[in-house]
Amino acid sequence: MMQKATKKPKPVKKTNFRGLWYILIFLLLFGLGGWGFHYYKLFFKPNVSTGDQSSTYIFIRTGSDFGTLQKFLLDKHLLRDPKSFEWVAHRKRYDVKVKPGRYKILDGMNNNELVNLLRSGKQEPVRLVLQNVRTVPELAGKIGNQIEGDSLSVLNLLNDPGYLMEFGVTPATVFTLFLPDTYEFFWNTSADQFIRRMVRERQKFWNDQRLTEMSQEGLDIAGVVTLASIIEKETAKNQEKPVIAGVYMNRLRKGWPLQADPTLIFAWNDYSIKRVLNKHKEIDSPYNTYKFTGLPPGPICLPSVSSIDAVLNYDKHAYMYFCAKEDLSGFHNFAVTLAEHNRNAERYQAALKRLNIH
Repeated sequence: MMQKATKKPKPVKKTNFRGLWYILIFLLLFGLGGWGFHYYKLFFKPNVSTGDQSSTYIFIRTGSDFGTLQKFLLDKHLLRDPKSFEWVAHRKRYDVKVKPGRYKILDGMNNNELVNLLRSGKQEPVRLVLQNVRTVPELAGKIGNQIEGDSLSVLNLLNDPGYLMEFGVTPATVFTLFLPDTYEFFWNTSADQFIRRMVRERQKFWNDQRLTEMSQEGLDIAGVVTLASIIEKETAKNQEKPVIAGVYMNRLRKGWPLQADPTLIFAWNDYSIKRVLNKHKEIDSPYNTYKFTGLPPGPICLPSVSSIDAVLNYDKHAYMYFCAKEDLSGFHNFAVTLAEHNRNAERYQAALKRLNIH
């Protein structure tokens, strides 16, 4: 008896798990790649725009928070994508501690570079030039324009007798704290920090040699700087400064009034005066060196180092007078006697009249 042939069961198709696995890996890597590229752009895509300049400076005031900085950057249109900067700053925790200062940023910087710079506190120092200063308010203005401590804060300290007492000066002698030079400061320097830095610079300047030269002449620092300030306004010729200093030292030793025209201009507080006239000599002021003997109460400007050293190393001579030369070169004629001085003065006056200078 023949048996029926049985049908073979159809083979079960095996699922290609390996292929699915490859697909999942591909999708995962693609997603990670997209995610990575997105965040790469957040960190490293250029985001700083300084307009038509290759760089600019940003100023972060002491006590500023991240919101204040953001507003500054927005107001100045320095970021192409402010949100991306905020995201990177948050991830790097810069937003919890903002460091004040003056920072140089470059066009095309990315968020990572900008945050690293601001987080490091690596400032660009300011170069502050102190020279050709006539008055304390002018000095305060020069300082306040260059550091975070504003000019009013500086001026208030320079006029505060109690504050200045710590440094051995008064409002009248406050110029003795400063020396003309170029100084580097961090922008976020306060008025007090600036003045204390100047005190340290003064201590370095008044070394043993200068102090010895000063004591030999019976002067103190205030006296040297005061006389130097007068010489500063008498001549711009450095080679003449020791000679003029010698004239004034001779007058001081003999008890004569200094009769220094620059002190009258200071007393009148009128720097438009080109020629001192007899009416100017009537002012009732301790800076009127035609009325009062000795040195005035303090410096009449910020003198240069050359003028200070001219006092410390003045020429020993017999001259008691000097007058501008008639060639109007800026140099002077010197005289021992009044008669000789009057002849020099007549020649100078005649030269002014010829040129119609009044």
